[in-house]
Amino acid sequence: MGPDELARLVDKHAAALTLYARQWCATPEDVVQTAFLKLVRQRVVPDNLVAWLFRVVRNAAIDAGRSARRRQKYENLAATNAPLWFVPTEDPTGLDARTAAAALQQLPDEIREIMVAHLWGGLTFEQIAGIVGGSASTCYRRFALGLDLLRDKLGVKQCPPQTKTTR
Repeated sequence: MGPDELARLVDKHAAALTLYARQWCATPEDVVQTAFLKLVRQRVVPDNLVAWLFRVVRNAAIDAGRSARRRQKYENLAATNAPLWFVPTEDPTGLDARTAAAALQQLPDEIREIMVAHLWGGLTFEQIAGIVGGSASTCYRRFALGLDLLRDKLGVKQCPPQTKTTR
């Protein structure tokens, strides 16, 4: 099978195959891509090519869905049985992690990216600017805007004072 014929098949059938796979798994695009790669490796082109593609996609999607459910089950079991890594302290703002994560998820992508890179990645604004293609001052302004947006979303008037710790 030549590249032109493969491209024609992808253009004509990939969308339908993706929709077909979506009913069994959360990664239908990966399943469809794998099916086309499997087709390329075939020495002899199957007789009914479209039916073959649908069968391969169906089987792979069912396997991917089973695998994801199995992995989720074991991850949940491990999380349930794992000892706590930290002891939660009383949060003076009354916020919980899920609420804060949901508020962070609602921020615009360019602001969320900078906040995550700075707060959890430990990157400086200069380093972030090099990644996102802007200036350090723009990154800082977006970070500050993100903090303001989070405060508004979470109903926090101001951040509580931090206590100093000694090492």
